[in-house]
Amino acid sequence: MCGRYAASRSAGELAGLFGVEKRDPAEELAPDWNVAPTKQVYAVLDRPLKDSGDPRPVRQLRTLRWGLVPSWAKSPDVGVKMINARAETVHEKPSYRRPFTARRCLLPADGYYEWVTGTAERQEEEKGRRKRPRKQPYFVTPADGSVMAMAGLYEFWRDRTLPEDHPRAWWTTCTVITTEAQSEPFAGADGDGPRSLADIHPRMPLVLTPDRWDAWLDPARTDAEDVRGLLVPPPAGAMRAYPVRGEVSNVRNNGPELLEELDAPEAGTLF
Repeated sequence: MCGRYAASRSAGELAGLFGVEKRDPAEELAPDWNVAPTKQVYAVLDRPLKDSGDPRPVRQLRTLRWGLVPSWAKSPDVGVKMINARAETVHEKPSYRRPFTARRCLLPADGYYEWVTGTAERQEEEKGRRKRPRKQPYFVTPADGSVMAMAGLYEFWRDRTLPEDHPRAWWTTCTVITTEAQSEPFAGADGDGPRSLADIHPRMPLVLTPDRWDAWLDPARTDAEDVRGLLVPPPAGAMRAYPVRGEVSNVRNNGPELLEELDAPEAGTLF
């Protein structure tokens, strides 16, 4: 799954990396090393400019709320439960099938966090002790230091309790598409820790390589089977993972120190 990630690159840097033609300086976000659901996040999308009269899709950097709210939802509260969409079923689920063929985006990140239960804590669980297990966070990031472009969907929701011209009358929300975690060894894997993403968690964000960005964002691609063909994870060995501080588990903690690599896990590992 993807329940937390880091996104520290500036709007200007992202604009250059993704060939963005339009961005609003008023929507620029501060670096965020602990992005959690319901936060505002950057998204890259291709869409005609509003009220321009020009139907040509324009590459834009937009600020969206993480947690997709379907257009037909009665309340935006459902978005908290819709931060991820499974690649295997995204084309058929009522909440996702329309944006899957019409409103796709890329969600830039430095990488994402995933947690593994420590050995000692797991042993306590097996003895029947009900204390909450301590988990070791890992940071998963491209091995070459490049931007991670997670496949996403976005949707519009109208708050009918507000007038049309109210600044909060329309919500634009998004979700991250996830897929089965890769079982092949990731970059830098050794015998002292998890050797693959599947060893850490059975799911992972669907990360798209640059050669698929334009096709994924192209709003002219509306055939579900055609779009499903783009849901291919990056090559084996393209990602690396390393243990980071437990402070990342508290969303109130935020800073570049959260990405510092530890020499050894704080809570032990399952390996």
